[in-house]
Order: sequence, then structure tokens, then C-alpha cells
Amino acid sequence: MLYWLIPTQNMPFVSFIGILAAFAATVAAMAKLGPLLPADHGRDYAVEGNRSVGKPRGAGLLFIWVFVLSVLLFVPFSMENSLYLALLVVCMMTGYLDDASKVPWGEYKKGFLDLCVAALVAFVYLHFHTGEVHLAFFHLSFELPAWALGLYIVVIAWASVNVTNCSDGVDGLSGTLALVTLMTIYAIDRLEEAAGGFSFQILLFSVCILGYLWYNATPSRLMMGDAGSRAMGLFICIAVLKSGYPFLYVPVSLMLILDGGLGLVKVALLRFLKIHFLSKVRLPLHDHVRKNMGWSNTQTVYRFAIIQIIISIAVVFGIQI
Repeated sequence: MLYWLIPTQNMPFVSFIGILAAFAATVAAMAKLGPLLPADHGRDYAVEGNRSVGKPRGAGLLFIWVFVLSVLLFVPFSMENSLYLALLVVCMMTGYLDDASKVPWGEYKKGFLDLCVAALVAFVYLHFHTGEVHLAFFHLSFELPAWALGLYIVVIAWASVNVTNCSDGVDGLSGTLALVTLMTIYAIDRLEEAAGGFSFQILLFSVCILGYLWYNATPSRLMMGDAGSRAMGLFICIAVLKSGYPFLYVPVSLMLILDGGLGLVKVALLRFLKIHFLSKVRLPLHDHVRKNMGWSNTQTVYRFAIIQIIISIAVVFGIQI
């Protein structure tokens, strides 16, 4: 909105103000509105799950709305971005309604809703883009059939929503890993001059996460809930797609995938194929390292983040060669 009111030469200053405003608004929203969020009921099977009982849950409702309003104010309008924002809100609201429900929604219900959102992301992306994809480390580009790229987008969008959600079990963990992932994508965008203006949206989303982490660092005062974790996962997927390097989703999100995704694979193999997978490993991985290896919450966050940072540095360096 402000884009149309401010001369072009002043836009760097407006962007600077937008980043500061997004962070300040998130911190203020957490402080003023956080106590009004639904109280957490704890998790019976999670390590130290009882520690979260009574804390406000669903803070994603706040920082996602701050992000959406920041984009509307400080980013030039485009129909594609507007549709992504709408899908982000849908994903956030389905998570928040689950957070606020006295009876948790079933896995199949949430999985189906996530699948619908993932399919719409694929539809929107393919409407505004060709099937051209880039292989970062090989400096190759090729055209994928629309159906193949669409199917891939549905898979990574659904997976990103769910692995990010499953990694949300330790104060600051999913937010910190998501932040490292987004900063990696931002660095790739800047190096490759990709994504157009979307890289600025990555910065806005990242400072909103930082505003939330201000209150979620151990010991946390509130939690993002499904409202935040699911929307974060969806935004990561969109950011990777907009970079033009869709296959980089795996390395730039590897710790989120390993932490949250292995549990999904384990449950699916056991439930549908009766195959026992990683039977001696407690999943998500953040529960295994705390319960079986004696890591503290702070060690878990730092060490998972360190591993992802090392992988991200390798990815960024590999693209430059």
C-alpha cells in the first residue's frame, strides 16, 4: 500500500521501516494479546509435555497476521503474492482452530486440509510460472511437465507443513530452524538474483518469527501452536519455489525434515504396512536426544541449529562454485 504513496527512490528507507515495524508489531502483539490465547493442555506422550500446561498456545495467529499486514503495507501488490497470503491465512486458521478446540482434530482431517492447501499452492504457482526448474549444484535448467512439477509441489508443501509442525516440541526449536532455513533461501535469492521481490517477504516473515522467539526462548511464555508451525512450513515451501530451486527444499530444511519427518514415516510404515522402522529411536528426534541422550532443551535447539547452519553454509558455497 505504501509502495504507491512513496517515490521509488525512497523505497529502501520504507523497506527498512517495514522490517522494524514488523518486529515491533509482533513483540507488541505477543505482549498484549498473547495472554488471551487458548491455554495449552500438554501432551501425554511428549518428553516434558506437562511443562506446557496452562501456557498460551496459538501465537501463530498473531505473528502470521502481523506478517500479512506488513506485506500489504510494505510490498508491491501482485495477484500471485495475494493468493499465497490467502493460503497462508487458511493454513494458519485451520491450525488455530485445532489449537483452540477442546477436542483435538483427527490426523486424517488435518492431513486432508493440508493436502487441499498444498494442491492450491501448486495450482497458483503453475498459473504464474512455467515448469522451468534449476539444479543448483550443477548449474542446469530444464523444463518439467506441469503435472510432474505440480505433483512435486503438492508433496513438498504437504510435507513442509507437517514436518515443521512435528518439530514444534521444544521451546524455540521450530522457530529457530525455520529462521535458519529462511535465511538460507534469502542468501540463495540474493546470490542468484532470484525470486524478484519475494526475498523482502522472507525478511518480513523472519523478523516476525524473531518477535515470537522473544517470548518463546526457554523458559517460554507462550507457544506458536499449529497456527504458527503449519503456516511456517507452508511459507518455507513457497519461498523455496519462488527461488527457482525447488529441489533445494531438502538440504535447506534437512533438520526440520529429520526431526519432524522421521516420525511421520515411522507411523505410516507401522500403521499401513506393519513395518517397524527405527524401533529403538524415540521420535520426534528432539524427544530422543532429550530423553535418551540427556540433552537439555537449550542444547537441543543450539545443536540442531548448528547442524542446519553447517549444511546451509555448504549449500550456499556449493551454489557459488
